[in-house]
Amino acid sequence: DWREAAALLDALKRLVTPSARNYGDVMAAALRHGEAETAWALYREMVEGNGGNGNGGNNARPRLRPSQETLQSFFDCCRPPLQQHTEHTAKIHAILSYLRDGHEYPGERAVHSIRLWFESIPDEKWEGRYTTISNSGKCRSCNTLLESISLSEEEYSELRKRVLNDVIQGNDVFKKTTPLELEHFQAFVKRRPPFDVVIDGLNVANISAKVSQSKTLLDVVSHLAQQGLRLLVLGRKHMLRGTRSWDRNHMAAVQKYADCFFTEDISEDDPFLLYATIQSGNHCRFLSRDLMRDHKACLVDTSTQRLFFKWQRGHQLVLSTYNPWGKIKFEIMPQYDTIVQTTGDTWHIPYDEEGVERCSYEVPHKWLCLKKH
Repeated sequence: DWREAAALLDALKRLVTPSARNYGDVMAAALRHGEAETAWALYREMVEGNGGNGNGGNNARPRLRPSQETLQSFFDCCRPPLQQHTEHTAKIHAILSYLRDGHEYPGERAVHSIRLWFESIPDEKWEGRYTTISNSGKCRSCNTLLESISLSEEEYSELRKRVLNDVIQGNDVFKKTTPLELEHFQAFVKRRPPFDVVIDGLNVANISAKVSQSKTLLDVVSHLAQQGLRLLVLGRKHMLRGTRSWDRNHMAAVQKYADCFFTEDISEDDPFLLYATIQSGNHCRFLSRDLMRDHKACLVDTSTQRLFFKWQRGHQLVLSTYNPWGKIKFEIMPQYDTIVQTTGDTWHIPYDEEGVERCSYEVPHKWLCLKKH
């Protein structure tokens, strides 16, 4: 009986924090048995982290991420006319807001359930289509212009302040460098005009096994320098020692094309990359495959984390093609933000196709367009 499972979950909460799967199993069972209110209460408790603590106190629990299957079960079981449409609309919209705020992308099966939920609403005439978005940000199905990836001046100013305070000045940063080294770097950046591109040298150097690391780095740096861009290359001191992987002539040429800063070998590049890019201004981009998840976690509130994600997607250059004797190409940076969004009479939901793998720094290219006629 699913009620026994619900009672077991309650008992478990007094001892430990249940897992997302524990919650998901009980929610799915409650929905199947028509107990939607129980499922919604558990969903809120799960994503808001307000289920008490394992010691019987009232402190907040950690927030948990519902699985795709759990979210899909709400769209399947709360679909009109199975349930009163008006009763669940605000809560269903809250799930879509949750996907938006967390930059989560439903899978193909979940997005099909979302489409059916909207198309089942009586008297509203929603139509769903699977589509793509043009580089300029226009939906190819309904012609709606999606939200811009660009940060406003106010957003950028707020993000810059938070990153400098919470990430660069925060305690965690010194696990990756020393106070003195960071101080030297900050002075180095302030003495120079703003950069256009900040390059994670080691990260870029490791993209190809066909040639030496120094040759790869030199090719990419010279390609960007030929476009008249002001460049900063971040590296480690071992890159200057003259080895088979790190040719002295290559590295001397890199230093002619770009400003360079080489940290101790035990340091990590990402705090430096973040500082130089943010300090240079909203036009500055960075070249790396690093996801910077640690830094997002240092930002205390979710609105700043959302801004950080948006900034990252609009400023991170990713090399899509590198041929040591020819082509160097970068991924096209979209003009639009790849998140769930609505205008009231349209919804646009990016989703992951079944069987299509993407790197974690990439975003989906397929969208569900929902339009009310």
